[in-house]
Amino acid sequence: MVLPLVDEDKLKCYLCHIGFENIEKLREHQNTTHKEFFESHEKNSKREPVPGDVTVF
Repeated sequence: MVLPLVDEDKLKCYLCHIGFENIEKLREHQNTTHKEFFESHEKNSKREPVPGDVTVF
């Protein structure tokens, strides 16, 4: 798939690949259109280190 050079500087939703002018419009789109996706992943995600993670002090 080849993307046109015109859209390279626009932010894109990684779920539906629609381009947006700024981050606020992208956040609004994701919070309204893909609300179910983000809610289901928030419930299932545990923020724990996995084996092999390196902590930098």
